[in-house]
Parts: sequence; structure tokens; C-alpha cells
Amino acid sequence: MTTKPFISRKDMTRRRMLGAALAAGAAVPLAAVAGPAWADSAAAAPAPTRLVLPLPTGPHPVGTAQLHLVDRTRPDDIAGPGHFRELMATVWYPARDVERYPVASWMPAGALQAFLTDAGFSALAPLGPLTAGHVGAPVRRSGRLLPVVVFSHGAHSHQGDHTVIVQELASHGYAVVTVAHQYDTYTEFPDGRVAVPLRDRQAPTLPGDFAADLRFVLDCVEQLAAGCNPDVARRKLPAGLLGSLDPRRIGAFGWSKGGTATACATLADERIRAGLSLDGPMQMNPPLAGDLDRPFMMMSAVFTRATYPEAAAFWSHLRGWRLNIQAQGAVHVSYGDNEALFPQVAKLFGWSGQQLQDVIGTLDPDQAVKIQQAYPLAFFDEHLRHRRGHLLDGPSPAFPAVTFLP
Repeated sequence: MTTKPFISRKDMTRRRMLGAALAAGAAVPLAAVAGPAWADSAAAAPAPTRLVLPLPTGPHPVGTAQLHLVDRTRPDDIAGPGHFRELMATVWYPARDVERYPVASWMPAGALQAFLTDAGFSALAPLGPLTAGHVGAPVRRSGRLLPVVVFSHGAHSHQGDHTVIVQELASHGYAVVTVAHQYDTYTEFPDGRVAVPLRDRQAPTLPGDFAADLRFVLDCVEQLAAGCNPDVARRKLPAGLLGSLDPRRIGAFGWSKGGTATACATLADERIRAGLSLDGPMQMNPPLAGDLDRPFMMMSAVFTRATYPEAAAFWSHLRGWRLNIQAQGAVHVSYGDNEALFPQVAKLFGWSGQQLQDVIGTLDPDQAVKIQQAYPLAFFDEHLRHRRGHLLDGPSPAFPAVTFLP
């Protein structure tokens, strides 16, 4: 059963942006603030050409596996009596012997179709990119347990919208678990159900709900580390995954509302050793209480401390290692896959340079991809692996757009 999307005031703004852009002959994403989508003129769709994500730069090939999880401590009032919070999660990890295993799609086919259908452009589904992750490939075992990072997506988005960062971390030896936050995401369950954002203001979609999902996923990480399979149906996991994760080295990151959720979860759960927000608004309900003495990094674009009091208030509660950077010319979507995908879409549809900038900002797309590959990796390397480099010390000639905010 497919649920119906909930449309907030911000969503109406996005739809107006879309309509205005189409009227001007541009193709602009429905989720210009909340996640990637593709748009075109339905009557003049181009011949399908699969979009491409940049390859990760790490030394290891990447494997991936899905988990179907149910949190039986959290009743699901939306689904009805006897139902509990249900999530899809995907584990990404360094792999070996990947040649025999197919690569994963950016989104499951049903979820991608729903995503584009809601935007009115279902004909573009064949363009969906592939990832670097090989489904079910065995885990590379090096004698050391894998540090773990969990990821929380933004509002009305999906768990694959920051695959560039996710597979980059995995290629450098991390296990990354991405979470699909039910009722505020596009996802597909093993039985074929496709879920989309729900039209219900009572749905559990606040940052605190996302944070509770992350904390539950940490429980599942601990199960995997202990050799137990948390999948509801106990589906077969890739060889070597059980017992390969290190529950003592866990980080978290998220984009937009997922960045706020990351902050909430890090404040609430000491298992998260380091947290990273990608342009999170930090609008917390209930308001922030208490200080955080563990490392936290903010990569700002639109939701800066200078313009959003909530972001400034959160920063004032950071008592441990902290860093706030901003890429000049970045917009809200600049620290995600859009920077790699939309320049390709622009070529397909003959956008002008201004039309592309209206979507992804003036930050050079190649530089944007390199920024999102380099800075999260450097952050987690320093605080989960104690591998100190110099990238986080100050401005770098390799990344001239990145400013360090005092």
C-alpha cells in the first residue's frame, strides 16, 4: 500500500518554485530544499541516459546490504493496533571479491518511481543512477573491526540522497548505515510495499522521531557486532558482516532535518562519539537542553549561525571539539548527490548556466563533490580512528571555496 505525501507550507513553496521554473523553460527539482528529484517536459523527455555518480576514492570496493527493521518498543499509531515503528536501513561496507555481485541502484525501483511520480515526471525513472555498492558482496576483513557511521536524510527525501558521501566512507574502511525514516521518505519494503511521505500532521516525523530511529539503529548495530541478525525475516547477510562492526567507534551525520536529528541523537546517546550536520537548521522541539562535550562539526550553507538563531544556539552548547565550515556559493543541496547529478540533467535538457545555478548554487560542482568526499572523511578519521590530518586545521589551497567560521 502506498501512502500519500504530506504537503507542508515549505512544500507548497517548492511546488511554486517548480511551476515558475517550468514556465520559464527550466527543469527544477521538486525537493530543491528537501532532496533530489528530476524534472522535464513530459511531452519531450530525452532518450533514457543513465545518470552517473562519481566513484569513491578509497582503496576498497564497496558492498551493500538492506535490513528490514522493526522497533517493538515504539507502537505505530498511524499503522494501527499491533503495529510498531518499521524502518528500512542499508549497510555499506568495504568489500572483497565484488565481481560476482550486481551493483545497487541509487533508489529501489518502486521508490524511485513514486518519487518521480509525485513530482509529475515519472518518465524519467530510467535515468536513475547506479551506485558503487555491490549487493551482498562479502565484507573485507582486515583483522580490525569497522568503525560505524549512521546517516539520517532530510525531510521528504530518501536514504540514498547522500550516496557520494556514504560510499566514500565505505571505500575508506567504514561501515555506514543509512536509515529510511518511515512517513517522511520514499522507500520500498521487502514485500513490495512502497511508502512515500504521509499526509498526516500526527505522523512521527519530527527531528526527535528521526533521532529515535537513529538510536534504535544503534541497537541494531550492536546486534550485528554481537553476531546477531536484526533483520525481521532474518534474511541472509553478506559473508563476514556479523561480528565485523565496532560498537565503540560510532559516528553520525545527517542532512537538513537529518542534521538536526543527528544533533538530537548525539546529545541523547553517548554511543555516538562524533556528529556531523550538513546544513541542519537545528530547530529542535523541545528546545535544546544541556551541553555536548563530544566532537561536532557543522557544514553550513543556508542555515548559518549568522542568519538562524537556532543554529547559533546549538553552537553555543558545544563544549568539546567543534568546527563550523561553509563553502562559498553553496546552497542547501550542495553537500549531497545533487551536485553530481544535476549538471548531467542540465546537459540532457539544455539548461542555461543560470538555470543550473538556480538549483545547485554557484559553487563549482566538481569542487562540491570533492568537498563532500574529503571533509566528512577527515572528520570521522580524526574522531573515530584518531588519524589526525591537516584538512580540518584551517583553509586549504585544495578547497579554496571552504571558509572556516569562527
